Amino acid sequence: MNREAMEIREVSPGYALKAAKPAVPEGYKQTKVGAIPEDWECEKLEAFLSFISYGFTNPMPTVESGIYMVTAADIGDGRIQLDTARMTSLQAYKNLLTDKSRPRKNDILLTKDGTLGRLAVVGEETICINQSVAVIRTNRKADPLFIKFLLEGNSYQKRMIEDAGGSTIKHIYITIVDKMPIGLPSDVSEQRAIATALSDVDALLEELDRLIAKKRDIKQATMQQLLTGQTRLPGFEQEWETKRIGELLTICHGRNQHEVEVKDGQFPILATSGVIGTSKHALYNRPSVLIGRKGTINKPRYMATPFWSVDTLFYSVIEEDNDAKYLYYQFLMIDWLQYNEASGVPSLSARTIENIEINCPQPLEQRAISSVLSDLDTEIQFLEQSRTKTAAIKQAMMQDLLTGRIRLIETEAVAEAGV
Repeated sequence: MNREAMEIREVSPGYALKAAKPAVPEGYKQTKVGAIPEDWECEKLEAFLSFISYGFTNPMPTVESGIYMVTAADIGDGRIQLDTARMTSLQAYKNLLTDKSRPRKNDILLTKDGTLGRLAVVGEETICINQSVAVIRTNRKADPLFIKFLLEGNSYQKRMIEDAGGSTIKHIYITIVDKMPIGLPSDVSEQRAIATALSDVDALLEELDRLIAKKRDIKQATMQQLLTGQTRLPGFEQEWETKRIGELLTICHGRNQHEVEVKDGQFPILATSGVIGTSKHALYNRPSVLIGRKGTINKPRYMATPFWSVDTLFYSVIEEDNDAKYLYYQFLMIDWLQYNEASGVPSLSARTIENIEINCPQPLEQRAISSVLSDLDTEIQFLEQSRTKTAAIKQAMMQDLLTGRIRLIETEAVAEAGV
């Protein structure tokens, strides 16, 4: 029968409704998890497991050096974050825990309490887990890394979240998780090929994360050196002066967005939370430093283009020849929360900001310093954009590879189907 044939269903005497069946590509079959290749399996997760449980519930002693105690908070970005995990003693690890709390190499960890659905695979490290983490051990029919990637997919994540219980703190129940239907290659070597391809992208993401962190550290150190005058750029020897911020710029109140907001305006309307609309008029049209008046007061930003600022966000009019970008970097060095003037919602006043003193060079050196720091910002932004693109590529790969839409190895069934 043609796969695109219409199903005839009786709805009342003498009438029928035609309902289109979902088209299934040649070489694929329709299952509880959608269309998958004919040579793949669709079974409950438990069919591919030898063990599933969760960790200790009793308190464990904490020591400075020992065995890592991994909780749900220590799993993120697809891996175990050992730098945040506390430690317990080797004696406690051996004597106070059962095997269910001592995962083995290649076991899958799943966060089941609080932050749900994060996954990691245990490597060479020796760890134990508490009750917020489930341990999943595959049998010979499944590759653990493939199962980890599979459960990270959108459809399985959504299913686990929907099945979670608890009114205040949500919980994933392992007795429900292991009953989830999953689709996967019958050939474990195909599972491994898929897991390897996705792992290669993960390795690239980790490398980008390291580069971004390194560049941020370099920028922070450079700011500390240049913005305090500890290190001077070549060609500059004139003494710095201690000045009130109010001598360098004037703090101004934003305005009500409803006065000017339009659907397709030319200029952004800025609030402490970011861009919240557009305007056909600009409140200010020169480079400016902005900082929250109420709410988020510790995240200054720089704006080079014309904008409209709402009344909870200060903007600044830069005096004389001073460099707005330089002053923005100086704002980043200030601990703004110490100047909070309210017991409830954090608040700043224009007078408080303008009375803060900073050491400041002449405008020409200001521009030279801001140029160096801007170059570092550009490098960081480029790396962050590369990471975003790589993460998007991974998501697309997961969608294609974990559903069999794209095959990495030629099995007999694939060759016959001509996929």
